[in-house]
Amino acid sequence: MHGGRYGSYGSYSQPSYSSVYQSRSSGGGMSSGGGFVGGRTRPRWSPGNSAVTYTPDQVRALTPYRRTIESRGPLPELRDLFLCHAWDDRRGVATQLNDLLEAKGVSVWFSEKDILLGQPFMREIDRGLAKSRAGLVLITPALLERVDNRGVSDKELSELLARDQLIPVVHGTTYDEVRKISPLLGSRHGLDTAEDSMEVIATKIAELVHV
Repeated sequence: MHGGRYGSYGSYSQPSYSSVYQSRSSGGGMSSGGGFVGGRTRPRWSPGNSAVTYTPDQVRALTPYRRTIESRGPLPELRDLFLCHAWDDRRGVATQLNDLLEAKGVSVWFSEKDILLGQPFMREIDRGLAKSRAGLVLITPALLERVDNRGVSDKELSELLARDQLIPVVHGTTYDEVRKISPLLGSRHGLDTAEDSMEVIATKIAELVHV
């Protein structure tokens, strides 16, 4: 996957911090309306009783996805997310993430449960993409290998990148490694298990897609 292949999709817009609550408490912690605490923030879509906080970079990266999700509204015929993952991860970390998201009320299109035996694989993926409000890509070493070899994951990423609806979750690798394989994918910062546990990441995604 190379930048020129997706060059027609346009650049990724940089959101402002207008969507982040800017109030501070006198002690430097989180105020009742959200805000900064120890270098972390709470974005406007995060409920006041949320147990998780975000880094400023996470808010900056996730804000465009939130705008897209809000613009589409609550469409009951669509899944909240299409989970793009490497075949090698399907019964491991991909299943873990899917289960955590579903436990938090997120509807996920996941090939392991949505493609039945005997169904045409690529056609079902096309349908899953069309019936999802946003895409979530689980970026692992296995996925980077698949993308570099132009496997099925490369096709899924092509469509999600084209629609500018791709939420990355990096696990077991780094954005530097991602950029070596796909500069465009590497420019789409999102969430990283080096910063948060998978359960915390699932909570943040659930808050992001809830409308």
